[in-house]
Order: sequence, then structure tokens, then C-alpha cells
Amino acid sequence: MTVLALALAMLLVLWASVLLAFAPPLLARWREPVLKFPVLIIESDDWGAGPLAQAGALRRLSDTLQRIRDCRGRPAVMTLGVVLEVPDGERIAAAGCTEYHGLPLADPRFDAVRAAMASGVEAGVFAPQLHGQCHYWPATLLAAARTDPAVRDWLTSPEPASTETLPSPLQSRWVDASSLPSRPVDPADIQQAAAREAADYAAIFGQAPATAVATTFVWNDVVEAAWAQAGVDVIITPGRRATCRNAAGQPACVDAAMLTGEHSLAGQTYLVRDVYFEPALGHVPQRLLDGLLARTRQGRACLVETHRFNFLQAPDASLATLETGLNAALASCPNVRFVSPLELAHAVRARNPDWLETRLMPCLVAWRARLEEVPGFRRVARLTGLALPLALLGRAA
Repeated sequence: MTVLALALAMLLVLWASVLLAFAPPLLARWREPVLKFPVLIIESDDWGAGPLAQAGALRRLSDTLQRIRDCRGRPAVMTLGVVLEVPDGERIAAAGCTEYHGLPLADPRFDAVRAAMASGVEAGVFAPQLHGQCHYWPATLLAAARTDPAVRDWLTSPEPASTETLPSPLQSRWVDASSLPSRPVDPADIQQAAAREAADYAAIFGQAPATAVATTFVWNDVVEAAWAQAGVDVIITPGRRATCRNAAGQPACVDAAMLTGEHSLAGQTYLVRDVYFEPALGHVPQRLLDGLLARTRQGRACLVETHRFNFLQAPDASLATLETGLNAALASCPNVRFVSPLELAHAVRARNPDWLETRLMPCLVAWRARLEEVPGFRRVARLTGLALPLALLGRAA
């Protein structure tokens, strides 16, 4: 064996050892489905029970989304993460803040909000999904109100509350964050609460929730199992599951990572939402477009996270930014498709050949693009020279 051949053999062994060391995340990304075309979904949380100004904001959003059509003529789709209840401040105040009472989305005060939601659903631009009975755990708020006057004032306000103004840890529904670090909620209480929120959702929308997204992305296996019993088939995730709030109040205790198409222990399909777009915080249209282009290179759907506060706090600017971003997406990716998360999940689960790529080279190119996100892999690949053949692979399409 010549020196050159020996060096090449040693290099191949080195590259093989690197690939073996990173085998689990590399294989997971290889198994992850590759889409044939760009997919864009705007995911918006916190709608439902809350400020009455939502009705006008929803109507304007619906009008805007209906003007933007994909190559099939379908309008842009925005999910509505629905909250089914806020505090009934007058009743809580009358009880001296010792008892919790909820003001449900079914209350006549929210007639215009429900009507705006229903109109958008009928027009094909809104896709409701379960966000929670409320954007907090009620007993946690009562406990926090005993020591925090601001929480007490919020809890007893006579107007329908805006949960965005609560301290962030208290916005998590499935943990007790009245003191930090948070403590688990009793599983029996979780099961009861999940059953109730599913029933209340069905009463509003005429069917059980098929898709759910946990408030502040803090949830656990018990929640997933309870949701499954209630009919939830798809769970929106940020690609990881936090199960607590730490001493600093941040989501923590991460016990699972997931990719689109993987399944929970209870059998639900996971989807990943990981492009963050908040116009009221200064995010520009290019951010939405960049997210779509990156996910398209990876063969993934682009699920864009945004929130209600954008369209209440800065409605004109936020609507304009969203519309510009969507039009930029159409201009750069004329074959982009607007779909609902449920449609995406069903296509992925069924391995629908109309949606999913099966040819080797496009799958390899998408896989190569996904490797950039594997912690530590990029640095090791660069140090060992493995980055060069991988870069050539990325240009192969």
C-alpha cells in the first residue's frame, strides 16, 4: 500500500468514526421526511378568551390572509392557538381572591370574537388548535396572588384579561410556578383538566381538538396522554420538551427532543415550529422569508411562531409586515403551499408520495442541510476535513 493510499484509508476511517460518534442525531435526520415543495404555516397563539379588541384584529387578519394565494389558489393559513377561559375578575374579587372563577369563551361578551374566528375558519384562513383551557394553572395564580399585589390586581380586574401581561412563569399551564423552581401538577388533576378543555373546545368549534400546543412550550408525558384520550392527534413543539420552570423562571428540565414526523409515547405526531416572527418586536419581513428558505433547503415545512399581541399592540405595522413577508415568500418560492398543521401531519404519517421526496439525491441534499443544526458536528467535521465532501454533497442538486 502506497503512502497516499494509506493516508486516504486513515482519513476514511477517521470520517467513519466521526459519523459513528454522531450516529443517533444523523440517522434521526435521515429518517425525517423530506418534502417535495416549500410549505409555510403561520402559527399564532393566545387567541380566544381575553381582550374584546381581538374581534377586529381577527377580521383584519382574515381579510389580509385571503388576499394572499399560493400556486393552487389557496389562501395563506394561520393557526389560532385558542385559550378557552380568562379569570372572572369580579367574582374572584367578591370572593376575596380565595376562590377562582373563570370567564369562558362561550360567554356572550365574546360573541364577536367567536364570530370572527368562525368566519376565518369558513374562509379557509384560520385553523384553530387547542392552546389550553387557560394560559395558566388557576391554583398557581391564587397562590401567587397572596404575595404579589400585581398578580392579585390582574386576577381581579373587571375587564377580560390579557395573559401576555402575566409574569412569564405563571403563563405555563401544566406546572405550579407560584414559587420557583416550579413543582409538578398532580397527574390526576392534569387528566381532569385536559378532558375539560377538550370538551369546552368541542362545544365552541363543533369537534374535538385534533391539534394542541402547550402554553409556553412546557408540558410532559402526562399531558400528552391526557390529550390523546381527549382526541388530540398532533402536537406542535419547538423541537424539544421542557417540563419545568427553573429557579430563574426559564423553561427547563428538557426530557425529550423531537423532529417532525416522530411520535409521542401516546401516539401523537410531533410537528416542529422553530421560526420566530414577532413584528411588534421589530422582526422584519426578511426574517420570515429567511426561515422559509432555510427550511426548504432542509426539506422541511416552515412553521412560523407569532402571537396575538402583535395584532393588538401594533396592528397596522404588524399586519403590513406579515403581508409583506408572505408576498416575499411567494415571490421567492412560487411553488410554496399554504396548508394546515393537520394536513401536514396526515401527509407525513401516511408517507404521501405526492408530498414526500423518495429520490436519493434530493434526500441527501436535504440531510446535508440538516446537519448544520447537530450540536458539535459542524466543528468536528471541519477539523477532520469531513466538511469538504459534505459541502460537495450539498451542491449536488
